[in-house]
Amino acid sequence: MKQKLQTVLKEALKVKTNSTNFLIDKSLFPTKSHVTSIKSSISPFSTATRYCWNTSFVKSTKPPPKASPAFSRAVTASVFVATTSLTLALIYTHTHPLYADELPHNKQSNPSDPTTSPRRRIIRLHELSAHGPYSPTPWILHHNRVYDITSFLPLHPGGDIILRAAGGSIDPYWDIFSIHKTNGAAELLEEYYIGDVDERDLDAEGKVKGVDDPFKGDPGRDEGSVVLNWRPFNAESGEEGLRAWRTGSGVFYVRNHFWVPEIRSEKHKLVVEMPNGGEKEYSLEDLKKKFKEITITATLQCSGNRRRHMSENARPAAGLQWGVGAISNAVWTGVRLRDVLADAGLDVDELPEDAKHAQFVGAEAYGSSIPIETAVDKRGDVLLAYEMNGEPLPRDHGFPLRVLVPGTVAARSVKWVRKVVVSEEESTSQWQRRDYKCFGPNVKGNPGWDEAPAIQEMPVQSAITGLRDVSRESEGDRILRQGLKMEENWVIVEGYAWSGGGRKITRVDVSADDGKSWHQAELLPDESLGSKAWSWKRWRWVIPRTQVRSCFVVKAADEAGNSQPKDYEPYWNFRGNLTNSWHRVENRQSED
Repeated sequence: MKQKLQTVLKEALKVKTNSTNFLIDKSLFPTKSHVTSIKSSISPFSTATRYCWNTSFVKSTKPPPKASPAFSRAVTASVFVATTSLTLALIYTHTHPLYADELPHNKQSNPSDPTTSPRRRIIRLHELSAHGPYSPTPWILHHNRVYDITSFLPLHPGGDIILRAAGGSIDPYWDIFSIHKTNGAAELLEEYYIGDVDERDLDAEGKVKGVDDPFKGDPGRDEGSVVLNWRPFNAESGEEGLRAWRTGSGVFYVRNHFWVPEIRSEKHKLVVEMPNGGEKEYSLEDLKKKFKEITITATLQCSGNRRRHMSENARPAAGLQWGVGAISNAVWTGVRLRDVLADAGLDVDELPEDAKHAQFVGAEAYGSSIPIETAVDKRGDVLLAYEMNGEPLPRDHGFPLRVLVPGTVAARSVKWVRKVVVSEEESTSQWQRRDYKCFGPNVKGNPGWDEAPAIQEMPVQSAITGLRDVSRESEGDRILRQGLKMEENWVIVEGYAWSGGGRKITRVDVSADDGKSWHQAELLPDESLGSKAWSWKRWRWVIPRTQVRSCFVVKAADEAGNSQPKDYEPYWNFRGNLTNSWHRVENRQSED
C-alpha cells in the first residue's frame, strides 16, 4: 500500500529524486498522524525531505520560471486534487483493518503481552543499517527490537543527537545518557516498534552481533593523565601537567560529556544566527582570512575541580570525584567572537533588546551559553579558537574549532563548536539549565532548577600540587641548595592560584601547622597574554624541615579582596560545584 501511495505521489507532483526539497502544508491534513504518513511516503524520493518540513506548500530549490495565469491555475488545481486524493487514501489506511497492523506505531500494543503486540516483523541487520542517520526514515535498535523514529525526531528532548544511533543500537548511548533508564523512555519507545531482529543476526547468548561502539573513534591519550572515566573520557592533569606554568596539550585535563567527534577541518562550518533568524556561515579558512588573529594565555577549570575534597571533608557530592587536577593553563589562538558577531550583523556597541545571550552548540550535541555582554566585551577576549600551544587544537580539546571564554567556568567554552546563536534566552540544554548550578547546603536531590543561575565566572582558587624534600646529604640537590642558599634540610611547597573574571592573584598564604601561623608564598614570574589576568599564578614556598608540623595549608586572595573559606560544610552543595575551601595536605617525612 505504501509503495502505491509513493508511486501516486511521484506521478502527481512530478518529483525529481535528486534536486527537489518538499515543504508541505500541514493545515491540509486533518491529524498529525496523516501528516506523518505523508512525510514518510515522500521521504524515499528526497533525502532532504525531513530537513525541509515546513508550513508552506510544495516548493523547489530552484526558482520557478514565470508562468501564465492559466497555467498557474491548472497546476494549482492538479496539486489540490492529488493532495486531496492522498489525504483520503491515508485516512483509509489508518482506519481500514486490512492495513491497521502495518502501521509503525500501535499505541495499544504491549510487548510483554503477545495477544496485544502488533504483527511481528523480522528484520535483518543490513536492513536496519540502511536506515541510518542520513536516511529519511531512521530506525534504531533497543535490545533485539527495532523502532522507526521518523516521527519521533521533532519530539525528542535531546534533538537530533538520537540520529547518532540511527541504523544501529541505542543501548550504548543509553549507557551514557542514563536518565533514559529511569524516566519511562523504554515505554515511550514502544509506540514506534516495527519488528524484531532476525535470529540469524543474534549470537549464542541471544544478543545482537556487532553493536556499534560510540567511542571507537576516540583519539589516543597521554599516559601522564589521571583517568577518572574512560567512556566518555575524563582525566585530570597529572604531576607533569600541574608542575609547569603552561600545560602541555597532551596532559591538559579533559572533560568530555560524550564521544569525540571525527571532523574534517576543511569541511567544518560555523553557523552564526541572529535574533531575527538570519544566518551567516563561515569555514575555518573564512575565519582565519577575514578576522584579526588573537593569542592569549588562559586557564580553564571544571566546576567540579576539587569535588573529592568536598565529599571527604563534608558530605558525599554527586559527580566525578576530581582532585586538584581539573584545571590547566595553555596558550590559545583564534579570532574574537565579538568581531564575528559584528560581521554576522549584530550591533555589538548598541545591543538590541532581544540579544541577551550567546548560545553555543557543539558537534556532539553539547550546548551552553554566556551573557551577550561577556561575548562582546572588548576586553573579554572571548575567542573562537583553532590553536592550542601553537598547534591545531587536539581532538580532545575541540578540533577544529572551539569557544574559549577566559575567566569563566570551562563548561561554557564549548568544544567542536558548529553554531552560535544570539538569543533572548539562554541555552535550553541541561548543561545550562541543570548540571552546572549551585544550591544551598540544605538542598538535596530534586531542587528548583530554575531558581539558581547558571555558573559563569569562577571564585578564587588555590591548591598544593607538589611537596619536595631538599637534603644536605643529597648530591642531586646540590645545585638547588646553592640557588636557594640552603644550609639545612628544607621542604619546597608548590602549587597554583587562580581567580575567575580575569581578577589578578595578589597573595598566596601558606601554613605548615594547619593554619595556626601563616607566611606568604613567592608568586613566580610568567608570560601571560591577554587583556586581563586570565592565567593561573604558580607559587612556591621554601621552609626548613624543622618548622614543618602536621599539615600544610594554602589559601589565596585576588585583587577584588576575595579569599577562600576555611571549611567545606557551609559551602557543601549536592552537585559538589565550586569547591574552593582551604586546601590541606598532610605532612609526610622525607624518604631520603
